[in-house]
Amino acid sequence: MALGKVSPSLVRIHVVWLDHQDGRELKREASGSGTIITPDGHVVTNHHVVGRTRAIVCTLASREEIPAELVGTDPLSDIAVLKLKPREPRQFPAAAFGSAATLQVGDRVLALGSPLALSQSVTMGIVSNTEMILPQLFWPFNRMTLDGEDVGSIVRWIGHDAAIFGGNSGGPLINLQGEIVGVNEISMGLAGAIPADLAQEVALAIIRDGRVRRSWIGLDVQPLLKSSTAARGALVGGTVDGSPAARAGFESGDILLKVGTEDMTVRFAEEVPLFNQTIMRLPLGKPVDILISRRGKEMKLSVIPEERESAEAPVRELPILGVTASDLTAWSAKELGRENRDGVRVRGVRPGGPAAEGRPALEPDDVVLEIEGEPVPDLEVLRRVVERRTEGQDESVSMLVSFARGRQRMLTVVEVGRPGLEDPGLETRKAWIPVTVQVLPPPLAERLGLSGRTGVRITRVIGGSAAAAGLRLGDLVTSIDDDPVEASQPSDEDLFATMIRQYKIGSTVRLGVVRDGREQQIAVKLDQSPRLPREMKKYEDPNFEFRVRDITSADRSERAWAEGQSGVLVEAVREGGWAALGHLADGDLLLEVDGEAVADVEAVQEKMRRVSEEKPAAVVLKVKRGIRTLFVELQSGWRDGGPRNGKSDAS
Repeated sequence: MALGKVSPSLVRIHVVWLDHQDGRELKREASGSGTIITPDGHVVTNHHVVGRTRAIVCTLASREEIPAELVGTDPLSDIAVLKLKPREPRQFPAAAFGSAATLQVGDRVLALGSPLALSQSVTMGIVSNTEMILPQLFWPFNRMTLDGEDVGSIVRWIGHDAAIFGGNSGGPLINLQGEIVGVNEISMGLAGAIPADLAQEVALAIIRDGRVRRSWIGLDVQPLLKSSTAARGALVGGTVDGSPAARAGFESGDILLKVGTEDMTVRFAEEVPLFNQTIMRLPLGKPVDILISRRGKEMKLSVIPEERESAEAPVRELPILGVTASDLTAWSAKELGRENRDGVRVRGVRPGGPAAEGRPALEPDDVVLEIEGEPVPDLEVLRRVVERRTEGQDESVSMLVSFARGRQRMLTVVEVGRPGLEDPGLETRKAWIPVTVQVLPPPLAERLGLSGRTGVRITRVIGGSAAAAGLRLGDLVTSIDDDPVEASQPSDEDLFATMIRQYKIGSTVRLGVVRDGREQQIAVKLDQSPRLPREMKKYEDPNFEFRVRDITSADRSERAWAEGQSGVLVEAVREGGWAALGHLADGDLLLEVDGEAVADVEAVQEKMRRVSEEKPAAVVLKVKRGIRTLFVELQSGWRDGGPRNGKSDAS
């Protein structure tokens, strides 16, 4: 009965999730769960599942996949709302909220979701605790922080023992009447769900306004001290400078007794979230009387709540500078000792990138203030300034950057350039015999009846002059023009090639060869050495983060490709990038981009330039991988001229 009411509304959520590390934006695949709560397709889930995403797809109970968009998210309560986007408008089965206030310890509950990204499932347990918080025993690590917000400051979890795993996050906890009584969020052996009353309040606010508006007065309270003689109230720890509470005259040590007409008592840590919820629900901009006791005397203070701002601004990547950065919030400006919110906060620096190579290098928590004397009050202005100053430039551009580091005002010079085609240039051609060889160590020489002899054994005849001269696999080369090849240790691996390079291209040498136990002399005309991989042109795409190079004749030979095989070799796929997310692999031979053949890196560069201008939803690469040919689809979510899209199952 209960399952029949909720199961049709259960969805598995697959996302491309963003992480930021060492100055880069990493894209990873992630999964979670959610519940349809309105017939037109609103889905409630956790912020930590969908709050930082670029692509979202929901799988319904019918196994149908439907894309979804993020309506809004609230890291403080760890609640987010999605909207399903079917091809044609339709009605969806919606589950109903119940009240967590009706739950009692020992009640049976069911946890629904997609553990470990598997198909939708259900587990059963009992309510273990109706007002669970993170244990003070773990201080100072007893906080669950999301995007700078302390979730436990307003959430008291429903503790239960229904098994949940990574991927259950955002799924419903239901009672035996088929009502949502919680949204599963954490697992510490005992599972924890956000109470339905709070989850529904936040979800409806997001559906209505796209966000949650909360009041803030800047007052820190804590439970009454064990040594306190007060019988009721909450202890004021302090106020935030410049906050409404500070202006109202609150002092550290005050005992707060009443907010408006509501009595307040906080004797235990479990009661702090309820106090914070009360403050955050106060009407914005309207005076509220608060009764306090100060040094034994009761008095009233009037405070005007302001709208609470998010603790942190979204982090963005600026690849051209090699940093991740964010705007300053009121909170972060205070933490960094800034007088105002002008400037851009550096959150991470990519090793080897322009910012890291500056003298001095930029560091996390530096605040960029100006570029070449031009103020950059926020991240968007910084991006536009750098783009404008580098537009159309083939060479790197030197930029004078003014930034704050703590109380210091500093300057640095950053060389900013746009990645393009890299041509390392040609090395001098040398003489070469088209074979590969291995050293003849003493144990092998003894087994081959050549004790005491040195040389190399031919392991492969590539072609050219070697094939024309009649060299064979297994021939043992002991001398060149009667000079012994004194190779007997692994460190002598390059000796044969080095001796050959002393000759002129086109000259003829006599190789002393042992074949089938008989010694003979074979004349070989020396070829010109082929181009090496390090000499080939390379192109690194900054948007999808992969590097390719032109292929060499050695590539064709080693990989058994046809002599006329065209394409470019994928030399590197950067972890956490779009190409890695699409499962492009090092060593793939790239044949086509969106149906267009690419014979060399110049063709790839031109095609990817057009891709960057057109910004398609996906780019399809045709590649050869070993003996297989397959298509790799790189999904994207373009933003600010570049794609921003990524696996981490978390409860």
